[in-house]
Amino acid sequence: MTDKKYFGTDGIRGKANQHPITPERVLRLAQAAGTVVRKHEELHRVVIGKDTRLSGYMLEPALTSGFISTGMDVILVGPLPTPAISMLTTSLRADLGVMISASHNPYCDNGIKLFGADGMKLSDDEERRIEHLMDNESEIHYATHSKLGRASRLDDAQGRYIEFIKSTFPNNLRLDGLKLVMDCAHGAAYKVAPTVLYELGAEVIEIGCSPDGMNINNGYGAIHTENLQKAVKKNKADLGIALDGDADRLILCSKDGNIIDGDKILAIIATYYKKKNKISNGVVSTIMSNMGLEIYLKSINLSLTRTAVGDKNVMHEMMQQKCNLGGEQSGHIIIGDHGYRGDGLLAALQILAA
Repeated sequence: MTDKKYFGTDGIRGKANQHPITPERVLRLAQAAGTVVRKHEELHRVVIGKDTRLSGYMLEPALTSGFISTGMDVILVGPLPTPAISMLTTSLRADLGVMISASHNPYCDNGIKLFGADGMKLSDDEERRIEHLMDNESEIHYATHSKLGRASRLDDAQGRYIEFIKSTFPNNLRLDGLKLVMDCAHGAAYKVAPTVLYELGAEVIEIGCSPDGMNINNGYGAIHTENLQKAVKKNKADLGIALDGDADRLILCSKDGNIIDGDKILAIIATYYKKKNKISNGVVSTIMSNMGLEIYLKSINLSLTRTAVGDKNVMHEMMQQKCNLGGEQSGHIIIGDHGYRGDGLLAALQILAA
């Protein structure tokens, strides 16, 4: 159980244009968050990204206005995966990152995820402070006329993320000769994911890469794998890769049409890292992980530490234990060497490298 009013296990989420996902509430959320992260009177930066939901067009300007009113400069990057917003927040030395997404939910839902300057999700204490300010407007810090923020668009945001992801793939390897089906759930990775695979040499068959604002996660992506399985078998592909709407989770499909879930993905990467002497202090997963994963890891002399459900809990435990591999059965895979965040595309490259 949580004592928080708005924030759940993964930000604030609900039906678009219904409380609390309304322009008014989201504006106040931005003002509250802007007040909490301000440490001094200098201008601050916030990076705002989104997935492909129609309601993103409503929420993005409301957030922008709220942050500007507290004296924060806003950097808009458009549709990009959630992990890209985390990465850009740190690389641009921003105080805050914001992702407008309801992850694997249908288009009628939307939500807000917040990241601190370190690219990590905000602490429970910070979320409580933001909630308090959302309900107590008199305590919000409003900038003076000359200290208002500005908004700008970062045109090369996609390119920055693509190059970062490619840098996590071994320099001595290529994907030439591989035929891959890439399912982006009509979501945030619809441009960047096929581009990364193509530039690394693969033949890419795209499905779920034609968003219209209302088809995100509809019959495609990590929780709807039927079309991926059909496409892999029809095209005689070597592997199928499915992301969810904001691309922070990964599910795979083998060439014979079998689904490879998060537990199996963890097992494959753990085996690969063990052979390369790249793994540190075992693996972290949740109470939902199959006992088979624990038994297998033990057979290769690796321990499994379990946490409560939620990638935030996995990340925290990984940092405590100084582990560099963790995740959930649902497909959130965290590669600590490249940042403590779930990144479906980054995890897919680790599988392809293996």
